[in-house]
Amino acid sequence: MEGQRKRRWIAAAVVVILVIVGIRVGKNLMEKSEQAKSSGRGKVVTVTAWHPKRQRIEPQLRFSGTLDPIWQADVAAKVDGRVERVLVDEGEQVDAGAVLAILEQTDTGAALLAAEGAYYEAQARLNKATADYERQAYLFAKGGVSKEELDNAQFARDNAIGALQSAEGHLAAAQSKQGGTTVTTPRGGVVQKRYYQEGYYAKVGTALFNIADISALSAKIAVPEGYVSQVAVGDAVAFTVPSLAVNRQQVMGRIAHISPVAESGSHTFEATVTVDNRDGRLFGGVYAEALIAARPQENVLTVPLSAIVMRDDQRTVYVIDDGLAVRRVLTTGYIGEDVVEVLGGITEEDEIITGGLNKVREGIQVRTVEGASAE
Repeated sequence: MEGQRKRRWIAAAVVVILVIVGIRVGKNLMEKSEQAKSSGRGKVVTVTAWHPKRQRIEPQLRFSGTLDPIWQADVAAKVDGRVERVLVDEGEQVDAGAVLAILEQTDTGAALLAAEGAYYEAQARLNKATADYERQAYLFAKGGVSKEELDNAQFARDNAIGALQSAEGHLAAAQSKQGGTTVTTPRGGVVQKRYYQEGYYAKVGTALFNIADISALSAKIAVPEGYVSQVAVGDAVAFTVPSLAVNRQQVMGRIAHISPVAESGSHTFEATVTVDNRDGRLFGGVYAEALIAARPQENVLTVPLSAIVMRDDQRTVYVIDDGLAVRRVLTTGYIGEDVVEVLGGITEEDEIITGGLNKVREGIQVRTVEGASAE
């Protein structure tokens, strides 16, 4: 009992101490807040101001990505075999159907000869069985043989037909294997990689070469939901390629495809842009910055970019209301280098602060002056 009473006294003392500490902390916070308010009273900040205006804008959409070959694939072995000859080197341009390598043909050649022999033998047996059946059918019509003898001849002919079809299948498989020893490219391009040298034993599906068609390059760009209606297939795209030596030279491309369905989560539409590279001036996989001139828009409410203040990941401006700075959250559209499209949050009648924003706080008194900046 004595121990329980002592614990209750200790708990009560702790509660009293916490209450006293809380009261003191709250009092200090209120005093500091009051001091902050007092320090702001009577202080006037000089700013420049501007009214939102309606104007014609020509959105310039900027993206970045890599310019990749329009087609690139590994060319693999279709059959098992040792690489007997390699006929191309890395960097070499090849046409569609060009022979890249030849695998050892000893086993496949022998199998092909055996399949051909079996086929010719089956063909000869069918010819004999057909002739026997026709002779028996003639004799049966004259009464020279029985129905059983005719049925046996027909059965032998049908078996010969089946044997020939089986031989044809084996021959086709052998021809395919023999053809698989010649490794060809299904499409023209540049030999990017040669994975193995002569003498390597390749298994079915082993990649021997990588071929890339860089006659045209393509880039995937993500068009935001708010901008997708402003671009279309066929629109010009200007690419700046930093790796080009001459003044970040531009190359022109075109939008080839725009996905009709937005990517879940990001709400962007994937657009494919292609660039003609038949002159070979560009390397596949280079980093590029894209600029798309979207459809011009008329009578758009705008504010200068310098008026925007980011607060909690929201674009805001300060509006002068009865001599005080009042923060407004904006709904924005296109954002360019010096202009922001305003979709909501302010009107043309509002006076927004454009200069001296580093000294502006919510509720502070402001005084406007003419000019591009304020002290």
